[in-house]
Amino acid sequence: MGPTASGKTDLAIGLADALNGELISVDSALVYRGLDIGSAKPRYPHHLIDICDPRDAYSAARFAEDARAAMEQIRSRGRRPILVGGTMLYYSALVQGFAAMPDADLQVRAAIASLAARDGWPAVHRELARVDPDAAARIHPNHSQRLSRALEVYRLSGKTMTELHGQTPDASLDEEVLAVAIAPAERRVLHQRIATRFGQMMEAGFLDEVQALRARGDLHGDLPSVRAVGYRQLWAHLEGECNLDEAQELAIVATRQLAKRQFTWLRKWPDLHWIHTDGSGGVVDSDLALNDPDLLKITDPLNLLLNYLTYNPM
Repeated sequence: MGPTASGKTDLAIGLADALNGELISVDSALVYRGLDIGSAKPRYPHHLIDICDPRDAYSAARFAEDARAAMEQIRSRGRRPILVGGTMLYYSALVQGFAAMPDADLQVRAAIASLAARDGWPAVHRELARVDPDAAARIHPNHSQRLSRALEVYRLSGKTMTELHGQTPDASLDEEVLAVAIAPAERRVLHQRIATRFGQMMEAGFLDEVQALRARGDLHGDLPSVRAVGYRQLWAHLEGECNLDEAQELAIVATRQLAKRQFTWLRKWPDLHWIHTDGSGGVVDSDLALNDPDLLKITDPLNLLLNYLTYNPM
């Protein structure tokens, strides 16, 4: 686990190679075919990558089902499942259980989008506050995707998202899990990585990738795939809503905001072990090494985690 651009994918690949493991992606953008450059899609094999067309919705509940199936398949081959990614809601749905939610409905979403286009997202927020004040208090008036989903759930089910979350969730993962998060110790290091990586994505053809998606003709800006960080901002540029420099800056800011939300989730995650790194990726500190002086000497995150597992086998 970890915020975007933290180095979690490289760490997971090293673990998979060392532990006879297979990786399961926990990323809401990587599920989509054609979202390659902007999602930093890895070349190393992962389960649950490229499983959806960009015009389709993919839910946390479906992820939990797919991830469980992948874990069973991996174990049937005598290998170890390793989950890696930054979509914290997916982790929660799998590990902690998730209340059943109605599937996405494109007609209902279109109606909500029309309301927002006519009256603005604050008007959608006011409608949500009328039916589900608790959810409205949690969601910022400008967070269009979350607002849309909360109101969609109510219109489809007649129950609020708050009510559904309060119901008994689907079964949680009934097995031992080692949860590890990696992140730079200093936020400025993460911000620099985010900016550098986005520049590399642009050089690799990110704008051309978004142009190709838009040229399909069957995608639009309200789809979850198009609303992924980076894609949403470049799509807006191609729609004439901002120039390219503005789109790039907005994308970098949105990525930083994503990282902030990921940190918020991670701070609340139970029994989470942290590996904090410096600008070069070396270990600065980790609670994995608290009770072992020898582990304190290890500066490579992969070696630290492998040595920890040697003394604390799963």
